[in-house]
Amino acid sequence: MEVIPIKDLEKHLEQMKHWFIEGNSITKNYVFPNFKEAISFVNKIAEIAEEKNHHPDLKIFNYRNVTVNLTTHSAGGVTQKDLEMAHLIDLLY
Repeated sequence: MEVIPIKDLEKHLEQMKHWFIEGNSITKNYVFPNFKEAISFVNKIAEIAEEKNHHPDLKIFNYRNVTVNLTTHSAGGVTQKDLEMAHLIDLLY
């Protein structure tokens, strides 16, 4: 998989609500009403990640906030696989 050039990635992100570039990855923050719903969201992401064999970095903070960070480590940056995973995660929200 090839890394998406930064200019192309910026164009993709214009169509993806609230995703932003952070280093060699794309990141988005999600907010939930409570801890239980945040955990449920993380568990749903885990199911998709296992199915797609593409695992994001996940952070839960302030009990109801979830940050998702996607990159393709083997490629050294964001690839089409990350954009597809971001889309699937957004569908869960």
